[in-house]
Amino acid sequence: MAYHSGYGAHGSKHRARAAPDPPPLFDDTSGGYSSQPGGYPAPGADVAFNVNHLIGDPMANMAMAYGSSIASHGKDMVHKELHRFVSVNKLKYFFAVDTAYVAKKLGLLVFPYTHQHWEVQYSRDVPLPPRQDLNAPDLYIPTMAFITYVLLAGMALGIQKRFSPEVLGLCASTALVWVVMEVLALLLGVYLATVRSDLSTFHLLAYSGYKYVGVILSVLTGLLFGSDGYYVALAWTSSALMYFIVRSLRTAALGPDSMGGPAPRQRLQLYLTLGAAAFQPLMIYWLTFHLVR
Repeated sequence: MAYHSGYGAHGSKHRARAAPDPPPLFDDTSGGYSSQPGGYPAPGADVAFNVNHLIGDPMANMAMAYGSSIASHGKDMVHKELHRFVSVNKLKYFFAVDTAYVAKKLGLLVFPYTHQHWEVQYSRDVPLPPRQDLNAPDLYIPTMAFITYVLLAGMALGIQKRFSPEVLGLCASTALVWVVMEVLALLLGVYLATVRSDLSTFHLLAYSGYKYVGVILSVLTGLLFGSDGYYVALAWTSSALMYFIVRSLRTAALGPDSMGGPAPRQRLQLYLTLGAAAFQPLMIYWLTFHLVR
């Protein structure tokens, strides 16, 4: 009996011994350290230690505060210099458009002959935004038309197997340079003609940029119908744009008061208006003739 009881006790000891737990699939990193061999801390532990050390270091806090003050001061200086050269409020006025205005303005640029009233509307001596006045100039259509022209030029060159990034960049930069030169020439003409009006650089940039609507129509017509269709579209868009520029500058931009001055000044204003209008077909042809073959 003693033997059997001893055997049973010995056997129960072997059965009571628990099997080892299986190794975990992932290490527990919630405490910031992982159970890596050698007792080394996890990579994130050094970062946490360094951050805590920097936070507790007075010199580091002073350096961070000084850097933040410099960044804030630099931001204020940039905004101040930007407002000196570009009025954000005036720029917002030229982009205050909606879908209805854009559709009507595009129709006016292509078919201006049926339009009757060209005067810019005012409310309390402040011009109405473009979305409320069809005659008000805007910069949304010129900007989008310029971007569309660059993309359309790339497509036209690609169809003709002449596309390359260098040619596309040259096309965009050339168009931009010509617009800047045209605006500068108009500003000089307005200064020499001593025109008394609210005609600003944004106005001239808007009227100068409307030519890209005619550029797009000419290139699309040329790609669809060949050179004959291109020249027909070129003639129509050029004449429509010339009529639009003459009526807009004489009525909306220069204003009726500026036309009541002495005869020499009136002649200068008329020459300036006709010169700006006559320059548009030349620019449309220069920007499009190499895209249609």
